[in-house]
Amino acid sequence: MTAKLEADLTAAIAAATDLQALEAIRVSALGKSGAISDLLKSLGAMSPDERREQGPRINGLRDRVAAAIAERKAGLEAAELDARLASERVDLSLPPPPRRKGGVHPTMQVMDEMIAIFADMGFSLAEGPDIETDFNNFTALNFPPKHPAREMHDTFFLPENEQGERKVLRTHTSPVQVRVMNRTNQKPAAPWIASGQEPPIRVIVPGRTFRKDSDQTHTPMFHQIEGLVIDKAIHMGHLKWTLETFLGRFFETPDVVTRFRPHHFPFTEPSAEMDVQCDRSGGEVKIGQGTDWLEILGCGMVHPNVLRNCGLDPDVWQGFAFGCGVDRLGVLKYGMPDLRDMFATDVRWLQHYGFSAFAAPNPATGLS
Repeated sequence: MTAKLEADLTAAIAAATDLQALEAIRVSALGKSGAISDLLKSLGAMSPDERREQGPRINGLRDRVAAAIAERKAGLEAAELDARLASERVDLSLPPPPRRKGGVHPTMQVMDEMIAIFADMGFSLAEGPDIETDFNNFTALNFPPKHPAREMHDTFFLPENEQGERKVLRTHTSPVQVRVMNRTNQKPAAPWIASGQEPPIRVIVPGRTFRKDSDQTHTPMFHQIEGLVIDKAIHMGHLKWTLETFLGRFFETPDVVTRFRPHHFPFTEPSAEMDVQCDRSGGEVKIGQGTDWLEILGCGMVHPNVLRNCGLDPDVWQGFAFGCGVDRLGVLKYGMPDLRDMFATDVRWLQHYGFSAFAAPNPATGLS
């Protein structure tokens, strides 16, 4: 019986044309209810003499059939692999898929453009910390004790320290102006933080600022760039020329028309909002065209109290200051519909509006 069963199984194994057919043969022979498995189960009902005779024969049959199945399986797998290799060819002459390239974020691009313009006009760069003292952020800049900006609904305050002082996330980059004008011998906390300079002073201050605003044109964290000029006999005419020159170069048009509107800032007197003429038709803002007006930045002459708080004599030194939103100017220049997209980390948006890292802004060869 075992000889015939082995001959039948060997023939069936050799005739198997694929792995699925071979697996069916294995189950029919060696599975839980297979022919050889049934023979092994029958050993328990045999006498000791019969088990001694039939046991080695049946076990040998099982081992030979299992070896034949493994050998046939290896052959079928090799044939299947050869067929796949023959049909699934790789064309090495085809170009590889494009690699994703990084780029410069629009905020950093706009900031670099502004720095390049003001550097060409003789301004140097000054920086300060994001976390500021109440004195630098408010008091030295002539904010009265009950000013709304000092309230929790406008400003992010940190918990009180051991001295009972509450530091703030700076609401503007103007505290760096205080650090630049300060006449004390206090050393800065880090080498990159601006320290006191002797007048005349001409600096720009880019950086992050924080306020409790969030809508289509405001975000809780945004970027500002401020300018400060301190010298003798400085007046509003110098301020207006500086800002008109900057806006013309930034928007890359000679047709920029501006106007001053009276305003109030605690740290400047007189203070003004600067508007730029534009065309709002067609769903976009075109600077240097049309008859509409758009508020673009705030500015004014440095308040005498601010000069005194920094140790400068306002009878000797005068100056002007201005500030504008980096992100907002980028939205205007490059036609971005929503300021919040600047901080949304959407890779598709970044790929669309990003800039090449190899095209540094240069007033001589072009900013954008």
